[in-house]
Amino acid sequence: MLHDRERIHVQAGAGGDGAMSFRREAHVPRGGPDGGDGGRGGEVVVLCDDSLRDLQGFRRKTHHRAGRGGHGEGALRHGADGETLILRVPPGTQITGPDGEGGDLIGRRWELLGAGQKATVARGGSGGKGNKRFTTSTRQAPRFAERGLPGEEGWLELRLKLLADVGLVGLPNAGKSSLLSRLTRAAPKVASYPFTTLSPVLGVLEGEDRQLIVADIPGLIEGASAGAGLGHDFLAHVERTRLLVHVLDIAPEISMGEGADAVADHATIERELAAHDERLARLPRVLALSKADLVTEERTHEAVADWQRRLGPEVPVIATSSATRAGLSELASELLRSVGAAGADEPVAAAEPSRAQEAAGEEELAEYMVFRPAERSGFQVERVGSREFAVRGAGIERLLQRYDVENEDAMAYLEGRLRTIGVFRALEAQGFKPGDEIEIAGVTFELDP
Repeated sequence: MLHDRERIHVQAGAGGDGAMSFRREAHVPRGGPDGGDGGRGGEVVVLCDDSLRDLQGFRRKTHHRAGRGGHGEGALRHGADGETLILRVPPGTQITGPDGEGGDLIGRRWELLGAGQKATVARGGSGGKGNKRFTTSTRQAPRFAERGLPGEEGWLELRLKLLADVGLVGLPNAGKSSLLSRLTRAAPKVASYPFTTLSPVLGVLEGEDRQLIVADIPGLIEGASAGAGLGHDFLAHVERTRLLVHVLDIAPEISMGEGADAVADHATIERELAAHDERLARLPRVLALSKADLVTEERTHEAVADWQRRLGPEVPVIATSSATRAGLSELASELLRSVGAAGADEPVAAAEPSRAQEAAGEEELAEYMVFRPAERSGFQVERVGSREFAVRGAGIERLLQRYDVENEDAMAYLEGRLRTIGVFRALEAQGFKPGDEIEIAGVTFELDP
């Protein structure tokens, strides 16, 4: 069964703490600080691997964590960087940080289409500086060091959209699975009842000089675009196809009863495709009339001619029979010709889209695009009591995480940083006086500059 949706939690590694150390050796008086820096936390990277076909590997493990950075040590020994965690996904995977539960990853989105593409979905925390870094002409023996910062973490939603050249669509029991099994070496489940196929199945159509990936999309029904039946989950798999083969029962009254109507069945599928995505309505089509072995040859010719008049010359109409293999070679040739004519193997000029892209409603895309959410800058100061103030801001909160509020030397250095940043000026504008309490990121302490 194809697993095309998963939800995972990723956590990048935390940075290592810097070391507070002093050189102590015989015959080396006043050796001075020699604390090393902490290593950077490992990143969580998603790699596109074309040997994978679905997201089944993530069903066995939900939480994924990269290695944390090593702590610094004396003698200026720096901590090692954390080990990067690489998660492999199949081509066509969309990755989204959901609102509400995405944590640090809310609103981020990646899409991996080609083998070897990488995306860093969670960045590791930076390592803390050792006390050696804080030596100055007036502070020659700093007795504090920085802590490492935590890495990014949050939930990610993975969704696979198959990368197929041709998509087979149609009502349940239209004969799509039988057609795929005859055109390719795929072995989908075939039975004489609707919804035999419960997940998309891929097959490879072999040509003389090329191959096509053909996807059998589970049966669609009326209302599929709004969530009815199985279609709502699997309509996304036809979004990236170059060509759609609408498989239509040539005589539905024989298979489904006297009330069945081929024209109504065809309109139902086309309506659902357009409702899901307008681009699907503009994709090139081939109409495959299946189960031609159930009717006479004269009836077959009449049906082909009738549908050709109805759809026009731009939509090839081919009568097929999976039982007798009638029309299959003609259909295979048409698929190879149509997808080839769409410019699949031809380079496309960057200035203008190809005819196939115009027909499919596609725009010319760059090879890759990188979106980086801008970090929130600045800070806000608010009075929360008679002598209590709160300072809000991601940068200020990270700065406080770096230092031990119980360490007097560290707090003196922090006060200097806050003064440089302009926090003191903003506090004084709100009525701050020395000795008032300051709250940052849930930590309350007194400032007496």
